[in-house]
Amino acid sequence: MQHIQIKGLDKPVSKLVMGSDFFNLSNGQEVSEILHHYLAIGGNTIDSAHNYSRGQSEQAIGVWLDETGNRDKMVLFTKGAHHDDNGPRVNPDAIRHDLLTSLERMRTDYIDLYGLHRDDPAIPVGVIVEALNEHLEAGRIRAFGGSNWTHQRLQEANDYASQHGLVGFSFSSPNLSLAKPNEPFWAGCVSADAEALRWYEAQQFPLLSWSSQARGFFSGRFSPEIRDNADIVRVFYSDENWTRLQRAQQLAEEKGVSAIQIALAYVLSQPFPACALIGPRTEAEMVSCRDGAELVLSAQELAWLDLTGATV
Repeated sequence: MQHIQIKGLDKPVSKLVMGSDFFNLSNGQEVSEILHHYLAIGGNTIDSAHNYSRGQSEQAIGVWLDETGNRDKMVLFTKGAHHDDNGPRVNPDAIRHDLLTSLERMRTDYIDLYGLHRDDPAIPVGVIVEALNEHLEAGRIRAFGGSNWTHQRLQEANDYASQHGLVGFSFSSPNLSLAKPNEPFWAGCVSADAEALRWYEAQQFPLLSWSSQARGFFSGRFSPEIRDNADIVRVFYSDENWTRLQRAQQLAEEKGVSAIQIALAYVLSQPFPACALIGPRTEAEMVSCRDGAELVLSAQELAWLDLTGATV
């Protein structure tokens, strides 16, 4: 499997990142089997968050790391400072609380990639950058980034870091998929649009995409007539996305692969360092992701799939 390099890490990051939002303490055997299959395809990075499965995702990962002794070869990517019922929590106290809790749950003394799960534009970026640098200097994290941060806020944060002799954000984790959302899947979520993609390319800034396969939109399970999944209908049903699906199916037939593998390759073939968060539940689905990650699409194919190019 191919990897990318993220500033601050001495380990490479596999281009397929294993999602763990369904991991919990009651399905330990499934977690072990899934991670076994993930390692078998060459993956080394696990994505989690302070609030996944009410904390049990991180706990399940910690159990697996203890049982296997795999901590040193794995890249742990977890997130904190998600809002709660009282509103935004992107502040030094919340960051510290969530990070220390995640370290305890995952049974480790450092997190490789620490992401802020949401942003709060009301908080000056300097306060956030300074708080994260304190944890960096203490050795609790190796690199930090934003999940669901706009590229404008990322640039503002890194400008502040540069001006004050601090370390800036090393990566970003928004949504990026071939299917373009009509609206955010969840409140406060950010999807990379055309302007953002130009910024990522210009900066060569690493992007770790969640919902990289548009939650199964390209799997063949959906059509304009099938409307039993209200969230998928709300977020992804549009004339433009049906055209993107048709083009993905056409290109897949030409290449002898599946449309969902084309959708995965779309993310991983961007002209900047890109990874895709995936959520396979079976060995066959894992192998499908591996094969999709091996596809390389040309700039012309990317543009045609994205409706910005006329032909392939």
